[in-house]
Amino acid sequence: MSTSSAATTEVVRPGSTERLVYFVCAAIIALHIVLTALVFVHPGTSWIDHLLAAFVPVMILGLAADLWTRMIAGLRAVLALCIGILALVSGGVAVVSLRVEGVGGANLTGLLLLPAGAVLVGLGVWLLWVSRKRGGDLWWLLGRRALLAFAALLALYWVILPVSLAIVATDLPREAVVPVDLGRQGKAVTVPTKDGLKLTAWYVPSENGADVITFPRAWTTAQARLLVKHGYGVLMLDPRGYGDSQGDPNAYGWGSKKDVDAAVVWLHKDAGVSRRRIGGLGLSVGGEVMIEAEAFNPGLKAVVSEGAGIRTVKEVLVERGPSVVELALQFPQSLAQTVAVWLRGSEAPPSNLRRIAKKISPRAVFFIYGENGQETEKAVNPVYYDFARQPKQIWEVPGAGHTGGISAQPAEYERLVIGFYDRYLLGRK
Repeated sequence: MSTSSAATTEVVRPGSTERLVYFVCAAIIALHIVLTALVFVHPGTSWIDHLLAAFVPVMILGLAADLWTRMIAGLRAVLALCIGILALVSGGVAVVSLRVEGVGGANLTGLLLLPAGAVLVGLGVWLLWVSRKRGGDLWWLLGRRALLAFAALLALYWVILPVSLAIVATDLPREAVVPVDLGRQGKAVTVPTKDGLKLTAWYVPSENGADVITFPRAWTTAQARLLVKHGYGVLMLDPRGYGDSQGDPNAYGWGSKKDVDAAVVWLHKDAGVSRRRIGGLGLSVGGEVMIEAEAFNPGLKAVVSEGAGIRTVKEVLVERGPSVVELALQFPQSLAQTVAVWLRGSEAPPSNLRRIAKKISPRAVFFIYGENGQETEKAVNPVYYDFARQPKQIWEVPGAGHTGGISAQPAEYERLVIGFYDRYLLGRK
């Protein structure tokens, strides 16, 4: 093995085959992006809502194609790997959507992303191999490769992972809504929003004059059944983009404040419920949405928010507990994820929940999170509670995981949650 200080690099210029491979794969990916964003749009939405979602990634693909012959092999390899991995993620989402939703235009074109992504990943690996450094000082080569490995890990954590999460969050398949028995007769209803969407929901009328909106419907069956047991009316709401509700899906709940606002209007106008007796209960992202909705909607008088966490980069710096190093690693990832969700979706990033919590009073809020829940929910719920004003409550549920309070401590959950609504919706002491 040579131990000289000199090291050689095999200069690999892109040949015609390599250029053709990238161009074909990039064209397949761009076609899927354009068709998904501008043609196969979700019910209730318009192609105008998705211009950024189409323009930005297609522009990046085109710019890379234009510069391909002028880039060094290492940079071409990185681009091929990044684009290829993200294409495989999108293709995987298309496979799941095909199984859940059935045959559709976007799902079928999404299947083409799997071979395109696999070819680009293979191209990237090949370019890394043929352009590797050869010879030179052993320690210099080991140090260089260690540095490259570290840079690759950061790229994976700060770029690939957050963008992949954004793809999944804004392109989840619509699972069918399964009717459930809540203990009293209910009915399917349609809730119209101010921005023109039609949301699906299940409504059980009240026996005590007060109603609670549970959000999202799919996660709140146990809580809804508990409320019905105590005489409360329940409106189990499907968020925009989920179930049979119109609109674009967003796993972080961006834009869903409008869904809760619409539910409050529906309960007052269509179900005849007094504005003084409407509450809300949200789990996980639903808890975050309920905090925001109550802060700006005087018709929502009492909200239980369980398992609320972080929905944008704006909440990262308010966490209580992470060290400076942990925050330094988390912030770029969360920033990339926030930007990616914004570019792929049709909604702008919502406001900071810590700041929003200040605006809830004089309406009542009850923050709940699990002792064994997600680290983010344990780091931010005490902060949201501190910034909220009275009336407010907080409960760290012993032994509970994320949104698992009702199963971990059923008797205490019933006592505290029903007592909260009895006090602030029915005026009972």
